Amino acid sequence: MSLHVDHSEIARFADDHVNLKRDDVKTYRAQVGNLRDRIEALIVSHPELALVKTQLSGSLAKGTALKALDDIDLALYISHTDAPTTVNELIPWLAERLRKVIPNFSAEQVTENPFTVTVEYKGSGLKVDVVPVFYAGDADGRGYMVSKDTGEKVLTSIPLHLEFIRKRKDANKDHYAQVVRLVKYWVKRRKLDNKDFRFKSFMVELYVAHLADRAFGLDHYPDALAQVFAHIAKDGFVSPVVFDDHYHPSVCATSSHPIRIWDPVNHENNVAQKYSDQQRDAIVEAALDAGDAIAAAKRAVTKGEAVRYWQKVFGPAFTV
Repeated sequence: MSLHVDHSEIARFADDHVNLKRDDVKTYRAQVGNLRDRIEALIVSHPELALVKTQLSGSLAKGTALKALDDIDLALYISHTDAPTTVNELIPWLAERLRKVIPNFSAEQVTENPFTVTVEYKGSGLKVDVVPVFYAGDADGRGYMVSKDTGEKVLTSIPLHLEFIRKRKDANKDHYAQVVRLVKYWVKRRKLDNKDFRFKSFMVELYVAHLADRAFGLDHYPDALAQVFAHIAKDGFVSPVVFDDHYHPSVCATSSHPIRIWDPVNHENNVAQKYSDQQRDAIVEAALDAGDAIAAAKRAVTKGEAVRYWQKVFGPAFTV
């Protein structure tokens, strides 16, 4: 078996091209922290505005963000009894309150999207997607989050999601988050080749967690990636992905969806329920190709040949 491209080379590539740099993490967290402080101050001074609290969410909060971070998710909890109930009314209502928080921002820096409000910082180019969550005071932070993709209200808990990810990170030191980021980078490359390719980040995080919970090794990145792609290709998403952190798996509803990956804090929410047979098949086919490329790279006679096979997985940026 060739050792031309081994764990250290994949780790170095990840550090150079995949991972968000620590200094950038500090910068982004500081800017989001400033926005959160302003919102929290507004909440205290104007309780009548029906805003409750904020919570950093998404890949930055979980430590699974890629170097080319598109945006940051900030959940804004709102009173379920005092805020508009329809998304069409809710987004302008939310944007108006955010403009009170940052009056020095231009109109172009606070924009209304179909299901979120984006706050953009001109200096860093950072975009913060403010995602509304209807909240009724649950101690575990459960509330109905408005989906960024569909606008549907989905019961979930950001604090419990973060705890779920932290548990897997603690069990696998740095390796769980790194394998997630490598798979997400692979997904990003596939989207450049096929604009219709879909495999959203939360699904990747849950799929890798599912394998990690079943003692799949994550500490050797070529082998870990080969295992992830092989499992997708072999199983084809026939088996459901479900966790027992907050409920017994048996309570999950029977579903005929092509992919069944259950929210670890809501047994009624299949996070992949919008995926079609064709989209599932595209993921399986891409995973099969990636797995074949890694296997060929391991058998390669020369370093150049091994690199060319790894470029089928990670694109032309991959060099050693």
